[in-house]
Amino acid sequence: MTTYSPAEPEPVGRPDVLDGPFSTRQLLRIDEALRLADQGSGLVFTVYVGALDEPVREHAVRLLEQLADPARSVLIAVSPNQRMLEVITGAEARKRIPDRDAKLAALSMVAAFGGGDLAGGIISGLDQLASRAGKAA
Repeated sequence: MTTYSPAEPEPVGRPDVLDGPFSTRQLLRIDEALRLADQGSGLVFTVYVGALDEPVREHAVRLLEQLADPARSVLIAVSPNQRMLEVITGAEARKRIPDRDAKLAALSMVAAFGGGDLAGGIISGLDQLASRAGKAA
């Protein structure tokens, strides 16, 4: 990890985000899926990929609560090393994406993850969740 002080110019090099499980192309595809989900539904979709503390669901809820608009947010939290996935919806988002639909999207993502397609599973899950939420009111 490269560090720098604000007084110095930012170092040129490989951004930390590229040290994760995704290629640049996959990151661009996920970013596009997030943008389309947000615009199409009027909700705020976020993806977290990394370690989740036990109990996992409570950690994911804490992550959602840290977002700018948690009530309108949908968080997909994935920990590949722990083989864990949580889909957390805020109070307003839950009115448009019932738990049953979130679970169906999660099952679809898990199937893709099992086949080794982490990015594809996330993109598919975002599409399913946004489709279920429908258009912004």
